[in-house]
Amino acid sequence: MELAGIDHYTLRCRPDEMDGLRDFYGDILGLQPGPRPDFAFPGHWLYLNGAPVVHIAATLPAEAPSAQPSQTGRFDHLSFSARDVPAVEQHLNDRKITFKGNKVPGFPLYQLFFYDPVGVKVELTFPV
Repeated sequence: MELAGIDHYTLRCRPDEMDGLRDFYGDILGLQPGPRPDFAFPGHWLYLNGAPVVHIAATLPAEAPSAQPSQTGRFDHLSFSARDVPAVEQHLNDRKITFKGNKVPGFPLYQLFFYDPVGVKVELTFPV
């Protein structure tokens, strides 16, 4: 078997969290809502460069507890490659998104980490 790349990831949420996640990933990361199959549950597909990379699935019951940062089981984070560290840091600061940045030891990479509204850690990786 030969893999070609990562296709997408799915965020499960309560119905009342669905639009907030769509807005977060749109405003913070610039992902665009787009076509989605007519599944039996509500949700959104968010696109990057014409590909649906984030699927939001409102499949949790309304009474499910709210997630907290780092309460995502063994899953730690998802990462997007990005450019222009100063502009992205300003963008996050303008939106009052708390983030942590660090240089990757021994690699020409810089990382920024922050959390989405349901507690999933997001990484942005920059070549330096």
